Amino acid sequence: MSRIYTEEPKRPPSFTEAKNTRQRVRAAGMDPNYWYPAAWSKDLENGGVKDVVFWKRSIAVFRGEDGQVRAIENRCAHRQLKLTTGAVEGCNLVCPYHGWAYDGEGKVVDIPHSLFGKTKMPKFKVPSVPTQERYGVVWIFPGDPEEAANVALPEVPELEGSDPWPSIPVGMKMNAHHSMIIDNVSDFSHAYLHRRFRPFDEAELLGFETKGDTVELEYDTKVGRGRFNGLFVDHKNINTNHMKLAYEYPYQRSNTDEQIKHWLFLRPIDERTTETFFIFYFSSLKVPFTSRAIPNRILRRAMPIAKRLTVQPLLAEDLDALEAEQEGWERHFDAPLAELNPVVKAFQDVTIRKWQGFLDRQTTKGLTKKSRGASAT
Repeated sequence: MSRIYTEEPKRPPSFTEAKNTRQRVRAAGMDPNYWYPAAWSKDLENGGVKDVVFWKRSIAVFRGEDGQVRAIENRCAHRQLKLTTGAVEGCNLVCPYHGWAYDGEGKVVDIPHSLFGKTKMPKFKVPSVPTQERYGVVWIFPGDPEEAANVALPEVPELEGSDPWPSIPVGMKMNAHHSMIIDNVSDFSHAYLHRRFRPFDEAELLGFETKGDTVELEYDTKVGRGRFNGLFVDHKNINTNHMKLAYEYPYQRSNTDEQIKHWLFLRPIDERTTETFFIFYFSSLKVPFTSRAIPNRILRRAMPIAKRLTVQPLLAEDLDALEAEQEGWERHFDAPLAELNPVVKAFQDVTIRKWQGFLDRQTTKGLTKKSRGASAT
């Protein structure tokens, strides 16, 4: 009887196996020594806990009864169960298996069963992860905790103070690599995809420049020309024919005449999954068919409606396209390169350089530890 041999399907190359820029960037992670979004603040109530994954590492993010957010590695030091399957009790996270309780530093502070003759609580611990809250977002720092104090979040003064700009926060999980999303939000050649909503149209790239870890670019483009959203944009008093954007690693932002802005904060989960946090914010919008500005107090109430009618459907178009791109990439990762917009390669070069730098630092740390261990023996 003859044997049937089936060829194992090809898979995209790893970062070290990659042969060109596109293959390298699609395999790259993100440097963990930055602040990354974990959850919207409103979605993490007192006593709540979430399993937040950063590049395959599971982190338990929880809010104690005191309202403070804490984060620790999502595993019990005892039998390695995910702590997010347990519950928050007071300001501690408790494993459901044996009831071991962990504080915000990852230390075991209570073991409710017998200590089997031990007179003191054993010093068990899992790594903790720095957290902070700003702009309605819970942030985690999944890298070296000692570096957290030296790394700042972007300053967005329009979202702070007693009278912040009206804003629309939108989050979604995308089955797409994080670099595809960065390419998408700053490459305006895909206006055809959004021909129904027309958030931008007839874009011409004026130029771009890489400054350190930031790529700045500008377009001449018609902004906010949709049948519905265009009614609320004051085209007479705002220059909606020009937009500035930037990939400020690991974040992305845009600015239309200092009046219409957005930030994209994302968290890479793995090579094909990314959690996105968009915040769109506006200095003012106008009453349709008039030149009268809508008061901010009214505009804030209208933001959920605008989110449902325009922003979410618009981003849903990107979601469908990006997830299709991910599937296409996995099938045709060795196809010839066919990119026209030069700024895309600039984004990808930054992502590759930052990931390679992180890997190099990890290698150096590993060699240092190995050297110290050899010296000790």
